[in-house]
Amino acid sequence: MSARSTVRRVGRPRAVERPRSELSPREEILTAAAELFTAHGYAATSTRAMAERAGIRQASIYHYFDGKEDILAELLESTVRPSLETARALTGGTPEQRLWELCHCDARLLCSGPHNLGALYLLPEVRTERFAAFRRMRDELKDTYARLLAATSAGAALTPDERALRTDLLFALIEGVILIRREDAPGEMAADVLETLAAATADAALRLAGVPDRDLPGLRKTGHGPA
Repeated sequence: MSARSTVRRVGRPRAVERPRSELSPREEILTAAAELFTAHGYAATSTRAMAERAGIRQASIYHYFDGKEDILAELLESTVRPSLETARALTGGTPEQRLWELCHCDARLLCSGPHNLGALYLLPEVRTERFAAFRRMRDELKDTYARLLAATSAGAALTPDERALRTDLLFALIEGVILIRREDAPGEMAADVLETLAAATADAALRLAGVPDRDLPGLRKTGHGPA
């Protein structure tokens, strides 16, 4: 037996060669999962398929995540976390300005990226205990909408029941942008289209909140939307 034949080959970090990427292995797993979950469905996507798409060994997934549910939880939370951070940082200005800015940020986030992650909200698995943290984050965001609405001049004039209904409608309007991302037009929105959509959604939300149309240009300007 030759010396060469006795050399033991070590395992490679990747199962297949893929183009160089700026993403970490963890981010590549999330990106692969986002693509497969939105294209083929959560239940139909295996960790093996995710590993093949990410170009890593299936066992490597478990170095970063406990399993498929953990990956879905991270993707779901990523659709809410930035908006929550924005909501917590909103200071100064009028309640109407802060509400417009939050609506704009939230709508933009839900339409950003190449994959329609908001569509995953409709999965039956999301109602299970494993995703309670995501639901709490989403509830906290909705509560922020409710407080901002109540602080506006129009919202303050509503009864508690009316404000609760208006909050439900406003929140549903923002999350409704996920339906605009048609299956026959996949991929990332152009920056100008994304900005126009986010600003138009924020305008519609403020109209729903009772803000007069004449106030919207000023809100767009202070909220960094298109004039």
